[in-house]
Amino acid sequence: MKKLIVLSFPWVFSLAILAGCGTPSGGGQAAPDQLKSRASASAKVHTELAGMYYERAQMGVALGEIDAALSADQNYAPAYSVRGLIHMALREYKEADEDFQQSLRLDKNDSETHNNYGWFLCQQGKEKDSIPHFMAALKNPLYGTPERAYLNAGLCSKKAGNIKDAEEFLQRALQVQPGLPQALLAMAELSFDNGDYAAAKKYFAGFSEKTDSLTAEQLWLAVRIERKAGDRNAEASYGMQLRKRFPDARETQLLMGRD
Repeated sequence: MKKLIVLSFPWVFSLAILAGCGTPSGGGQAAPDQLKSRASASAKVHTELAGMYYERAQMGVALGEIDAALSADQNYAPAYSVRGLIHMALREYKEADEDFQQSLRLDKNDSETHNNYGWFLCQQGKEKDSIPHFMAALKNPLYGTPERAYLNAGLCSKKAGNIKDAEEFLQRALQVQPGLPQALLAMAELSFDNGDYAAAKKYFAGFSEKTDSLTAEQLWLAVRIERKAGDRNAEASYGMQLRKRFPDARETQLLMGRD
């Protein structure tokens, strides 16, 4: 299954803040509090720019913006968190781990960093260590995207083999955001594995309605669900899509072996 990356990155861009970083009017020297505020404002802008470049997969430029952010304020926690994401994308895992930890040392209550670090740990095979970070993210009543932390907790619990916890977390994600595609797909997989083919069919139908294009692996799951559910027409339809769109895929070979 292709990994579903569900990171938190809700930046609100405020580049106009740069206008406040110039020399004070009248040539007077700024007070220490003013200097500190301007340094933090500059770090915030450069971090947000880094986030933009990260999302565009321009990692070199993103790292340059993080350097500028930390030059302005070396204690700006979000900058380390974003750099952790960049290192994670570059598969520089030691550096990513260090940055996430440094961000949390500076701001232990940041929900976005807890969610992202939890996902990082999960991808490193440390699923059990990841769950406390998702729970820490959810403790913050102001956390704007709790469905992400619930979803990640569900996916990582599923990966660890904790099926009961996985189902509970995924259901909570769907309560917060009904129709969340990744949660619907994960619930379809869990239901299929548990032998509840009617539920698997329902969840997969919900997922497919919100997905423009199904992968070979998803189509193969659909074929198996419909086969177990006894819907031969739907099984044939998904099978035809799989053969036509992915003739050389492993899943197609599995399908042909069953025909």
